[in-house]
Amino acid sequence: MELLPVNQIRVNVDAPDWQAAVRATGRILVENGLAEEPYIEAMVEMVKELGPYIVMTPGIAIPHARPEEGAIKVGFAATKLTHPLEFGNKDNDPVYLVLGFCSPSAQAHIELLAKIAEALEKENLLELIKAAKTPEDIAALFNG
Repeated sequence: MELLPVNQIRVNVDAPDWQAAVRATGRILVENGLAEEPYIEAMVEMVKELGPYIVMTPGIAIPHARPEEGAIKVGFAATKLTHPLEFGNKDNDPVYLVLGFCSPSAQAHIELLAKIAEALEKENLLELIKAAKTPEDIAALFNG
């Protein structure tokens, strides 16, 4: 299984703020049948409630919501932003890539986070993300 299929990636996404970036990423999850509509706002509310902890590594935000808030299937969506955005995490801002995910169960949620963590260990990942021009470029970083 591909971690991040090409059809679940958008590049050159112009978002005015972090909320719009999270919503754009959540929309991809919904469009691909991975989450229900309420999941999008639940992702935004999670950040408002718990803070910008989702910017777990420099330049990459990983928004998500609780499984019961509309997750249908395990999956990822990614938006590469046209202009990096501040999420409020002084150590890891600005964000260039928003990597949203959903999972219908707590166990799958944990397994998915482990796969994300492994993908994020790639050397020079942020520089490779900045240089990526197409959805295929982004997919290669996470599936290769």
